[in-house]
Amino acid sequence: MALIQFKFILPIFLVAFLVVPSIQAKDVRYCDKKGNYAVKVSGVDIDPEPVISGMPATFNIYASSEQAILGGQLAIEVSYFGVHIHTEKHDLCEETTCPISSGDFVISHTQVLPGFTPPGPYSLKMKLAGGDGKQLTCIGFDFKIQFGSSVADS
Repeated sequence: MALIQFKFILPIFLVAFLVVPSIQAKDVRYCDKKGNYAVKVSGVDIDPEPVISGMPATFNIYASSEQAILGGQLAIEVSYFGVHIHTEKHDLCEETTCPISSGDFVISHTQVLPGFTPPGPYSLKMKLAGGDGKQLTCIGFDFKIQFGSSVADS
């Protein structure tokens, strides 16, 4: 009986460990496919996904660099149905701990979108420049926004 249960449970665990992580991570594209960026981005996680208007959303960008980064600036451009709608800039050291040592690091940005933000498909382009203004990376990814629930969670 235990062997039968094991044969049933094993495929469920395999699906959970192989499929669920791929659902969470966003597909990231480099702005210049031939670009040899100093900062490599391995993935982006968004919580919650889809983003809910009027609620906080956290964007975690997982990256690595072969050299230390003392500071810099993030430029973020957002498009809705392919139309540019918003641009903002942030000090890199407000989104991660500076200086950044060589190796892996995470850029984390939390933002609350207004409750009237229209639902639908969005795309985000993020450019990272070092303190000297030299571009370190440029990525893009897609995400969705949905209206928040009018019923409070219990």
